[in-house]
Amino acid sequence: MKKDNNSELLPIVNKAGEVIGSATRGECHDGAKLLHPVVHLHLFDSQGRLYLQRRPLWKSIQPGKWDTAVGGHIDYGEDVATALKREVFEELGITDCEPRFLNSYLFESEREKELVYVYYAVYDGVVAPSDELDGGRFWEMDEIKAAMGQGVLTPNFEMEFLKVMEWMVN
Repeated sequence: MKKDNNSELLPIVNKAGEVIGSATRGECHDGAKLLHPVVHLHLFDSQGRLYLQRRPLWKSIQPGKWDTAVGGHIDYGEDVATALKREVFEELGITDCEPRFLNSYLFESEREKELVYVYYAVYDGVVAPSDELDGGRFWEMDEIKAAMGQGVLTPNFEMEFLKVMEWMVN
């Protein structure tokens, strides 16, 4: 069974995103709520559908639920743009999309606290989910809205989806 690398070194940041230290992935997810940065990509196709990934059952957080197309930690010593490019390739096999920055926000759950850098892209090429995921597919907007609150999508995605829809209008 696969599992996350809990010894992976992540940067600890302040609310402005400035690195103030480091900790392992395990330390960041054990309830200590050490603020660490992550990147998210919302991947649309030209028909307006949104790609969602299915989280593998071996994940310690929200296993088996549908989530943002790409979501990953920024490694210690890595900048946001490099992390996003790496995660898009690692998770979806994509090298030729052009992500655009939308916004950033603080996310806090019972187990962790993240500074989330949110991007979107429109992409009609081949999406090849890696074995880090349990697949993925493009969803119609009505399909996403119908799934909200039903335990199908991650709570973080549901909250962020509403923000993304608002940010993209403004």
